Amino acid sequence: MGFFRDLFARASPGTVRYQMVTERGNGFYAWNGKLYQSDIVRACMRPKVKGVGKLVGKHLRETIDREGKRRIVYNADARLRYLLEEPNPYMTGQKLQEKLAAQLVLNNNAFALIIRDENGLPVEIYPITASSVQAIYRKDGTLCLDFILVNGRRMVFAYTDIIHLRADFYENDLFGSPLAQTLMPLMEIVGTTDQGIVKAIRNSSVVRWLIKYNTALRDDALDEKAKEFAQRFLDVENGSGVVVVDSKSEATQISPKDYVPNAAQMDRTTQRIYAIFNTNPKIVLSQYNEDEWNAYYEAELEPIVRELGEEYTRKLFSRRERAAGNRIVFEATNLATASMSTKLGLLAMVDRGAMLPNEWRAVLNLAPIDGGDVPIRRLDTAPTTQTTQEGGSETA
Repeated sequence: MGFFRDLFARASPGTVRYQMVTERGNGFYAWNGKLYQSDIVRACMRPKVKGVGKLVGKHLRETIDREGKRRIVYNADARLRYLLEEPNPYMTGQKLQEKLAAQLVLNNNAFALIIRDENGLPVEIYPITASSVQAIYRKDGTLCLDFILVNGRRMVFAYTDIIHLRADFYENDLFGSPLAQTLMPLMEIVGTTDQGIVKAIRNSSVVRWLIKYNTALRDDALDEKAKEFAQRFLDVENGSGVVVVDSKSEATQISPKDYVPNAAQMDRTTQRIYAIFNTNPKIVLSQYNEDEWNAYYEAELEPIVRELGEEYTRKLFSRRERAAGNRIVFEATNLATASMSTKLGLLAMVDRGAMLPNEWRAVLNLAPIDGGDVPIRRLDTAPTTQTTQEGGSETA
């Protein structure tokens, strides 16, 4: 991976050697069955990967002033805003999120390395594509991850510098349970079915005619007769479509009856694969309506939204910074799948202060306007601490 080579080329010279104790069985290994090359698997994972890529990461700082009012500031730190928009020189935040989502779907584990400056502040984030990962510990008990990359290179990083996303978190104390063992039998069925269809098509054109001679012929004579029959009657240039034989022979056309897998069986296998990825044909083919997409979002994307925010927060900020109200949130601001009536209905959220005018305009694919980032509120929805005097003026 070129960016790791460039990264360590910029680092200070010298090698740090760790004396570590390996805990056997506490590791994760990516399956080499090339799941990503399967059209069904790639179709199942694409909606989730694209959906995660649409999320917008923001730095949120929430504080309480002396009067007890909560103050929320978005992207107060320009350094973190740039980090979320461009985590490294090779990709944008969207592509990093898509890469992590793809790894998470295929392996139930996704890893990204946080690079910090001399002051311990995060400056870059790189995704890690590894063939195997092992949990190891230093003498002082610090948890590290030992990565073997796809090019065979080995790297060890502290777990505190790793953004780790997990799914099916059940058997192992650190890693999500791999999906390969569950998918392997179904992928074998799909592969065998596809091969059977190809072979059936090929075999259907191997033998089309059977010629039976009433007299005994030598083997070489049989071959010559077969070639002669093919040249006279099976050549595409012979457009008569008529086959004539004498009483010495009898020509019989053979109807191919090769076994082709039943369509219902193939559909059931595909449905089982869809069930593993918690999707359906409408999501895969982008034929969903508003309610169907919302159901898919709540089941599949919303847990990732929360995990991304919590993992970024606890790895990018110290406990002291989190206590000061700093956290990372990922927002799904794109409501393009909503119907026009739903989008227009959001206007009621704007005049009640629940949405900003520019947020509502973004839903309608309109450009922001000046002053659109200031919340507005109708007079009849004023806070209860305010009363309206006779004459229309308000007092607190």
